[in-house]
Amino acid sequence: MNPGVSSNKICSPRVLARILTLGLLLCAGSGCVSRRLVIRSDPPGALVELDGRQVGQTPFSTDFTYYGTREVKLSMPGYETLTVQQPIRTPWYQVFPLEFVSDNLLPFRVTDRRDFMYRLQRRNEALDEQDQLLQRARGFRSQSQVGP
Repeated sequence: MNPGVSSNKICSPRVLARILTLGLLLCAGSGCVSRRLVIRSDPPGALVELDGRQVGQTPFSTDFTYYGTREVKLSMPGYETLTVQQPIRTPWYQVFPLEFVSDNLLPFRVTDRRDFMYRLQRRNEALDEQDQLLQRARGFRSQSQVGP
């Protein structure tokens, strides 16, 4: 053993701090799960409400954080409004405790993209005319009940 060299040099606080900093930098730049929800409709251009909030028109895409059931509501003039309780299942690599590894420690990015396609049904024009007639009749009824 060399008299001028200390055996504690390898574990000195400076060396440990550098190793920890390097390890944190490597972990910070690695591993990440990107979740993307894509909603399409036939015909395109339908108004999208996601969980009760108007969010845009189809084709629509957004990032999401949590898995589970989402309420998707599509509406468009001349078409029946479509409301769907859409389940989004959790993939195997996002189940505890594997989620910690996939979210933080993988050396690459994982993209979980969920595409949903909905077909809107044309509204029956005869029903539209009936609805308009009923609306007008209700309006006349309410006006007559108010009086002069």
